[in-house]
Order: sequence, then C-alpha cells, then structure tokens
Amino acid sequence: MLTILYLDDDLAAIDKPAGLLVHPTGLDAHETRNAMALLRDQLGGRVWPLHRLDKGTSGVLLFARNEAAASRWRAPFEAGTVYKQYLALVRGWPPEAGEIDYPLARDPELPSAGQPRLAAVTRWRRLATFEWDFSVDGRHPTSRYALVAVEPVTGRRHQIRRHFKHIAHPLVGDATHGKGAHNRAVAAWLGLDRLWLHAQRLALPAATPGAAALCIEAPPGPEWARLSQRR
Repeated sequence: MLTILYLDDDLAAIDKPAGLLVHPTGLDAHETRNAMALLRDQLGGRVWPLHRLDKGTSGVLLFARNEAAASRWRAPFEAGTVYKQYLALVRGWPPEAGEIDYPLARDPELPSAGQPRLAAVTRWRRLATFEWDFSVDGRHPTSRYALVAVEPVTGRRHQIRRHFKHIAHPLVGDATHGKGAHNRAVAAWLGLDRLWLHAQRLALPAATPGAAALCIEAPPGPEWARLSQRR
C-alpha cells in the first residue's frame, strides 16, 4: 500500500518510495510495478501524474483524479509556479548557499551535442557536512559529503542531478551523473545503496483568488538519519 499524503476529489499525493517508477516506460521495460498503477488500484479509479520523479528519488508525487483536474493543474507545473524542495546528499562540501544557472540539453538520455539548450536554474542551501572515515581518493584519508536543501526553479529532466554534476558536487548514489567509486563507498559505509534525493515539499499556488496555497510534505525516511549518526 502506498502512503497517501493528501487526498481530495481532484488530487492525490503519495510518498513515493525510492526504486518505484512513476509510470511504465520503455527505458525500464522489465519493471512491471509503478506508482500510477498501484495508486489506481488503491483508490479504485484512474489517476494522472502531474509531474515526474526519477525512479531512484523518493518523496512527494502528485496525481490528478480526473481529466479536468489534470488539465487545470498541469498548467502551473509547466509555468514553473509550483514550489518544490528536495533533500540531497552530495560529494564534497559546496558553499553554504548558491544558485546554478546553467542551460541543459533537452534529453539527458542522448548526447548533449546538437540538442537545444534549455534555461535551467537551481538554488541550494547547505544543511550539514560530514567527514567520514574512509578513503576514495588516495590523496585524502577521509571523504567529505554534504546534506543540502535544493529548490529547482525550473523543471528540466534530471535537473538537480545534472546541475550538481556541473559544479563538481554530484549526488551520491547517482549511477548516471555521479561517481561510481563514491557511490559504492557510501553504500558500504551506510549499509544502503540508493540515490540520495528526496522530494520533501511541494506547494501548489492557490486554485482561486483568496484561497490558500496547498503545501504537501513527505518527511525523509529513517535512512536519512544515518547520515548524522555516522560521523
């Protein structure tokens, strides 16, 4: 059973577990389980995903429960007026705060050369730093990582993952844009192999003038507490 964070006649939000697809895709054709089908069966009716999370990402995932709601609520996602905040574990210690303004190729699955570049902006705040007692690089006896709160201003595919790779602080557990040696070392250190990216908060603009905005939160799972315990 999926954990439902919010439910009304038009919308349903779940806390998507890491490792679950949002919907069927040819990029992962062997995987038969997906959040859309599970939620449909759980609620007893069709649902429409309003945005996407990568398979490895956990956290808030929002669906419409009818076609009218799907049409109405896709617009703010496309316009970039939906606020999103993520937690991420990255390699190294980035500055305490910053903004990445770096255009990205439309399709991260294809070579960037020849593709149009789309405007992409990501902001972050550093929440904690960790220095763990293992070596990935022979020049250093320990390895450094940081927990960051991330706000993607735009919504490009793999935006957070690609942007942190661009500033040389790739996400831990990212098999595509990260560093395999760090991924393996942290998985062994923490006893868990996952993409360390969690969609913690999503806020929709007010549906009508004077109405309150809808804010949905998914607390990070217990595995995130391991970061501070393994000092």
